[in-house]
This record gives sequence, C-alpha cells and structure tokens, in this order.
Amino acid sequence: MKTKRDRVVAIVPAAGLGKRFGEEKNKPFYPLLKKPLIIWTLETLQGIEEIAEIIPVLKEDDLIVCGDLVEQYNITKVKRIVPGGQERQDSVYNALKILDDKTSVVLIHDGVRPLVEAGLIRKSLSELKDCEGVVVGVPVKDTIKEVESQDGLIVNKTLNRNILWAIQTPQVFFFEKIRDAYGKATVDKYYATDDSALIERYGGKVKVIMGSYRNIKITTPEDIDIAEALMKNI
Repeated sequence: MKTKRDRVVAIVPAAGLGKRFGEEKNKPFYPLLKKPLIIWTLETLQGIEEIAEIIPVLKEDDLIVCGDLVEQYNITKVKRIVPGGQERQDSVYNALKILDDKTSVVLIHDGVRPLVEAGLIRKSLSELKDCEGVVVGVPVKDTIKEVESQDGLIVNKTLNRNILWAIQTPQVFFFEKIRDAYGKATVDKYYATDDSALIERYGGKVKVIMGSYRNIKITTPEDIDIAEALMKNI
C-alpha cells in the first residue's frame, strides 16, 4: 500500500506519427483554444500535488520545441524529456528505463488527452492498492461486433456490450511491476495496445475505475472541434 513518502512520476507519451490526424500537422503542438495540445495535459499534471516529476516522451525532432514550451508555460515538474521509440510501447519503455528505485508509482497518461480532470487522476492514484495497476475507462455505448475482414467485412459475432469497457488513461502502476512487465514484453517481442495489458499478460491484477466520456483522445482533426466544444461548456 502506498504511503505519503511514495514518489509518483508521470510519463506522458506523445511521440506518435499521428497519421490519422494529418501528417502535415504536428499533433502534440496543435493549438487547442490557442494553447498547444500537450500543454493542457502537462498543466493538469503539474497541479497534482502527489506527482513529483513529469516526463514527456516525444519524437527526436520535437524535443527542443517541447523544452521551449515547458519553459514558456512554467511546467516546473518537467526536468527531463525523453525521445520516443518506434511504437508507443517503446516510447514508454524509454522513459521507464531512466527511472531509479526511488520511484514508487508510475502514472502514464496520453499527451493528447487534454480534458483529463485532476480529480480523476487523484482517484486513480488512491485506488492503487490490493492490485498491480489501476486504469480508467467507460462502459461502451454502442453495440460491438467482431468482424472478419478476409471475406469482405463479414460479422463473426456480436459481443456482450454489458461487460465491455473502453479503456482510457491515466493508468497507474507500482513502478517495479510495470518496469518488470515491460522488460519481459521486450524480451518476448510482445506488443500491446495499452500499458495495463502487459501487467495482465504476466499475471498481475488490474482494477478499472469509472472514467469520463469527456476524457477523449485527440486522434482525428474532428476531435479538436469536439474538445473545444467540451472545454467551452466546462
């Protein structure tokens, strides 16, 4: 169980190519209500007292730009910026590898989820007990079908919506558990679509808590319009 002496580090992966967003646009720095997208995320994490350090992970070409923005917006908890890898999983592992055993808890949050609320982050941290990881998510609203693509997108079966959740970030883990899971996955050359899947793969227990339908991930240009509308309403 965590104590007040635990050191929490937030890793913010934002090194993706963003092909669905448009290759001519640099998604982490795209203006959202006149402020770079990633800065919204960093400012929220900056305000969480429990977080001691924030480590953004960006493409090599973006490191200097990110450093300048961190200074401009006075994000004092960013002391190091890490270059990303080929896949998101590689990027997060690059950040994990520079941490030492003084770190007790790792919080991983997508740099392009700018509407995350501070209360949700704090709840994620407080729920990390009697398990190896905590993730936030929301029950799916739509009917989900499993589709075979080999024969022209034919439905294989309809899944039970009542037990399906759409998983978001933040995701919170004990440092040693997530570091070891990443190390094993690297050896096994196993890639997953989120961090908690690695904990699951190697026998760890992951707890889901209720997230927010507002906590959207900016994936396509249309998501910017949605995020701006949500922010204006807030």
